[in-house]
Amino acid sequence: MLTLTEKAVEAIRDLMVGENLPKEAGLRITPKPGDEGTLELSLTSVPHDGDQVIKKEDVRVFLDPEAAAALDDQTLDADVSPNGIRTSLYLSRTDDAAG
Repeated sequence: MLTLTEKAVEAIRDLMVGENLPKEAGLRITPKPGDEGTLELSLTSVPHDGDQVIKKEDVRVFLDPEAAAALDDQTLDADVSPNGIRTSLYLSRTDDAAG
C-alpha cells in the first residue's frame, strides 16, 4: 500500500486550501491515458468506484486500481520551498524512505 509522509500530508492539505471541495475530497492518482508509466494527480470530491482510499489525518488519497498496483511499495513524500510557494510531490520505494 502507498505510504504517505507527514510532508506529503501537509503538501496535499496545502493544495486543497482555497479549493471549493467538500471535507471528503482528496488527491486522486491515475495513470495518464496514452502515456504509459506516467501518473496524473487531480483533486476530486469523492473517490471513483474501485479506487483504493488511503487516509492519514484529515487527508485522503484516492488510487485508481492500476495506480494502486503500481504504487504498492512506494512512499509519497514532498518538498516545500523555504518560502512555501512551490511544493513537489515525489515517490520513492517504501524501504528507501524508511532509512
